[in-house]
Amino acid sequence: MPHLLSHIREDVATVMERDPAAKSRLEIYLCYSGLHALWFYRVNHWLWNHNLLLLGRWLSQVARLFTGIEIHPGAQIGRRVFIDHGMGVVIGETAIVGDDVTLYQGVTLGGTGKEHGKRHPTILDSVVIGGGAKVLGNITIGRNCRIGAGSVVLRNVPDDSTVVGVPGHIIFREGKRVVITDPKQINDPLSEALAAVVTEVSKLRERVHQLEGASAHEPLSSSLQRIMEDIDYQI
Repeated sequence: MPHLLSHIREDVATVMERDPAAKSRLEIYLCYSGLHALWFYRVNHWLWNHNLLLLGRWLSQVARLFTGIEIHPGAQIGRRVFIDHGMGVVIGETAIVGDDVTLYQGVTLGGTGKEHGKRHPTILDSVVIGGGAKVLGNITIGRNCRIGAGSVVLRNVPDDSTVVGVPGHIIFREGKRVVITDPKQINDPLSEALAAVVTEVSKLRERVHQLEGASAHEPLSSSLQRIMEDIDYQI
């Protein structure tokens, strides 16, 4: 609480640095609901830590009503966190969010059931989580990670990784493309279906060439070849 004003100044400076749409500090003070939600949270978190649990929880619902962002007062949130276009953001009771994290609209840091204890994710420093992404369970997202919009992340993610998909899987790690050769690493029904289609198409082509008695395979069109390569690469 004594440092609330310094946090407010730091939060406003963070928005000026990260959001090119911000035109002035006055606009940020008046129009950025993500900041308003964080300022509400800091007060509510102080109340929660001083055993005023019901008051902190009730005020968090008041903040939700005004901002569209639900942050449980028991969550732990670091400095210079930026919630951009934050409507629908939910941060659970045992979630931990590090410094310099950016969350976009619709992000959920939630649980996966009715477990007790630590049941929400830990987000380390300098992570960016895209709009609509869901990070669920007692997992850890490493430093400098990027979570793609709409992804559903259910497993730990190492530092310096980029994750996309449902369920989320790593496509970049430390700036290098990650080639997934084992479909079990994704466990995605759509990817498995695409893999089956590719296999069946290849078998049918072989069978047709055998029936026609062709000595050499007719090459695929460039567009179809590119599609097949993309499917092979992704799965």
